[in-house]
Amino acid sequence: MKPEAKKIPEVLEKHGHKRVDPYYWMRDRENPEVIQYLEAENAYLKEQMKDSEEFQELLFQEMKSRIKEDDQSVPYFKKGYYWYVCYRKGGEYPIYCRKKGSLDGEEEILLDVNKIAEGKSYCQVIGMAVSHNQEYLAFAVDEVGRRIYTVFFKNLNTGETLSYSIPNTTGNLTWAADDRHLFYSRQDEKTLRSYQIYQHTIHSNPEKDQLIFQEDDEEFSCHIHKTKSEAFLFIHSESTISSEIRFVDAKNPNQEWKILQKRIPHLEYAADHYGDHFWIRTNHQAQNFKVVKAPIENPTLENWEDFIPHREDVLIEDFDLFAGFFVSQERNNGLTQLMIQPWDGSPGHSLDFGEETYTAWIGHNPEFETEYLRFGFNSLITPASTYDYHMVTKEKKLLKQQEIIGGYDSSEYESARVWAKAEDETMVPISLVYKKSHFEANGKNPLLLYAYGSYGFSSDAYFSSNRLSLLDRRFVFAIAHVRGGEDLGRKWYEDGKLLKKKNTFTDFISCANHLIEQKFTSSDRLYAMGGSAGGLLIGAVINMRPDLFDGVIAAVPFVDVVTTMLDESIPLTTGEYQEWGNPNNPEYYHYMLSYSPYDQVQSQEYPNILVTSGLHDSQVQYWEPTKWVAELRDLKTDQNLILLHTNMKAGHGGASGRFEALKELALEYAFLLKLASKKTEIGLK
Repeated sequence: MKPEAKKIPEVLEKHGHKRVDPYYWMRDRENPEVIQYLEAENAYLKEQMKDSEEFQELLFQEMKSRIKEDDQSVPYFKKGYYWYVCYRKGGEYPIYCRKKGSLDGEEEILLDVNKIAEGKSYCQVIGMAVSHNQEYLAFAVDEVGRRIYTVFFKNLNTGETLSYSIPNTTGNLTWAADDRHLFYSRQDEKTLRSYQIYQHTIHSNPEKDQLIFQEDDEEFSCHIHKTKSEAFLFIHSESTISSEIRFVDAKNPNQEWKILQKRIPHLEYAADHYGDHFWIRTNHQAQNFKVVKAPIENPTLENWEDFIPHREDVLIEDFDLFAGFFVSQERNNGLTQLMIQPWDGSPGHSLDFGEETYTAWIGHNPEFETEYLRFGFNSLITPASTYDYHMVTKEKKLLKQQEIIGGYDSSEYESARVWAKAEDETMVPISLVYKKSHFEANGKNPLLLYAYGSYGFSSDAYFSSNRLSLLDRRFVFAIAHVRGGEDLGRKWYEDGKLLKKKNTFTDFISCANHLIEQKFTSSDRLYAMGGSAGGLLIGAVINMRPDLFDGVIAAVPFVDVVTTMLDESIPLTTGEYQEWGNPNNPEYYHYMLSYSPYDQVQSQEYPNILVTSGLHDSQVQYWEPTKWVAELRDLKTDQNLILLHTNMKAGHGGASGRFEALKELALEYAFLLKLASKKTEIGLK
């Protein structure tokens, strides 16, 4: 039976403007009526999707069957050991291992997460950190999905887990080089903002841990890490628009912490260490960032010396340091390049990846004294691949490519990049992939259009074996690289945030129109998907152009923008004022209100909608999608499906196990394919 949400009108007033929120009461997760309502929505979804249950199981088994259950990452060498992660058949979770001296050596299991997860409905382990002397492993466990972690310690010599733990941490851990002290960060209990750095002495009472640093500016968060050289510990404070790093000798962590460069509004920087200098990626007088070096003894801004100067058309995303080389990860015209620059001043060069649209990145390279660069690559048609690249001979060696069980032939699929003209004449790239034998540019193809478009996160073209379940059933998959990400540089991000946020939504609409005009699909066969801030995109777009889509999926969507950004007690709010704006300012309030999906629901026809949520979500509180669905159901004028699935045992990322997560994806794919089967020859098989 279709759930009916009761209305208890709550008047919310700001800047002399009144809003009435009939579902404000849903914010109380301790209220039994809230839980009953969520369970009723889950029951309604199950009822509406009952005819696809066998198909969901088929999809789940199909996607699972492509995964190599006995699998292992490519080992990397560090401090006399080869380190790797493996999975065993039937296991949901990773096993962390190492071998001493040689890959032929005896395997030592550092941590089997499957054993930690026994009897738990949710389990996530992060922050794996081994002490400098290889004696202790520290790791952090979340059993709820709210990203609040407990730190445990294991003695690697005896195999015993120590009798005490450190609760309520962020999972951000690092050891000092003195083998005695572990540093970790804690979050505010209410807002979950990471704002404190503590020092723990091994075998001591955690209640006596020393507070090293507290970040009092509510727009900043902080974390701690070591430089690649392991010579320094860094406390990195950052907001959306500013950075500040404190550093100390990792061997003498009780010394006074020094500030590398004091925070300045709109000055961002991140650093690493090599030789007598800190090497810094910064936007100082460089919108697309540049790399500078600064002497350790006096590293402040006036002593920064350009190493890689700013370029208008190239965004510097990352870098890595080696004894003989400086490697930078750069983005030009929306595509990643890896640049190799020898320290000796000889000419540098870039790697050629040979595909039209792809993703490449600097891999894990813990060793300084090597001429090999570990990097990763994949594309919409090429499975995830790990390479070693000899930076002198330029020889590229494939170490591992994701194996697709049952076989996969990339030649059967086509990937491409096309460009759509936005409302303001800006050209927006779209990456897409389809199966050649199924595709014809006749407007009859079902097409799933995905985007994110916030926080400067680029939506790169990546391979997914799960996606084959759509492509093999005639779907085209497309990624709209809308403004709000950094896909085409820092300006691309700046033009899709704050008072320019609507560019993100209109870019997506332009991409959808272009795909229809070019006959990749038609509006009655077009589907859209986005999650979190990408769910905001979906919500805004279907308010603006509901006629463009047959169906949409909004995963853990951020849709109650104004109410959330006005509530400083909600996790992550204050730290995001520079992304969305501070609605305590009337200009930002009214602009955010004009696109907030929950506030802009109208009495009109909407496409079919599937919304997913997590009861323990720390990023987007469960009540946002819940309220939005209730408002949509109350006001929309059509008979199309609107379904809400709340995972009552998980948070922002959904189920924690590698196979359990596939069940949620199978539901989403079944929803799309069920709709598409009414318009095309697709059958639910």
